[in-house]
Amino acid sequence: MMEKTLWYIADPMCSWCWGFSPVIEKTRLEYAGKVKFELLLGGLRPGTKIPLPAAQREEILGHWQAVHRTTGQPFRFEGAMPEGFVYDTEAASRAVVSVSLMDGEMVFPFFRRVQSAFYAEQQNVTVPDVLARLAGAVGLDEQRFLQVFGSDAARSRTLEHFQEARKRGVSGFPAVMMQGPQRYAGYALLARGYCPYETLRSRLDAWLAVTVQD
Repeated sequence: MMEKTLWYIADPMCSWCWGFSPVIEKTRLEYAGKVKFELLLGGLRPGTKIPLPAAQREEILGHWQAVHRTTGQPFRFEGAMPEGFVYDTEAASRAVVSVSLMDGEMVFPFFRRVQSAFYAEQQNVTVPDVLARLAGAVGLDEQRFLQVFGSDAARSRTLEHFQEARKRGVSGFPAVMMQGPQRYAGYALLARGYCPYETLRSRLDAWLAVTVQD
C-alpha cells in the first residue's frame, strides 16, 4: 500500500506561509501517524539580484499587515527589509533543503525557525552565517551545515524542489496537497493559500474518508 502523504508547499520567506505556520503545525500534531508529512519548497523569489525598491517594500509590508490581522502571527514591522535588502528566497530555501540532507526529522522545526527569525526577529535569512546559526539553534552542527549548504547537491536539490512545485501547478503559497494510496496515487489539492485549521481539517478528513478503503 502506498503511504498517504500530505505535501506542504511553501517558502520560508512567504508571509502567508508564516501566517499558516500554526495551522500546519497543529495538523502535523493531530494527524501524526495517520499521514506522512513532506515539505516541498516552492520558490517565491529565487535568484533575485536587485535591491527591493521602496514602493515594493511598502506593498510587501501591506501584505504582512494583512497576515498579522488575519492570523495574529507576530511581525516586527519597523525597520524590516532595510534599504539595499535583496529579497532573494533561494538561500533560505536551500538552507531547508540542506537540513533535509542532514537530518530529515529537523526539516519542519528548522523551516519554522527561519520563518520566525525573518518575520519576528528581523534577522537577514539570506545570509549563510545567519542560516548556520539558526541551524545550530535547532541542534545541528553549524560547520557541517555550511558545508552542505555550499554543496552542488544542495543547490541542485533546491532547484528540483522549485521545478517540482511548478510541475504540480503550484505557483502561490502556501498550498497543501494529498497523495496516495494506490488508485488515489495522484495529487489532490486541499488548500491554495491561507485557510484556518478547521477548514483544512474538514477537507483532510473528507479525503481520508474517501481513501480509507485502500
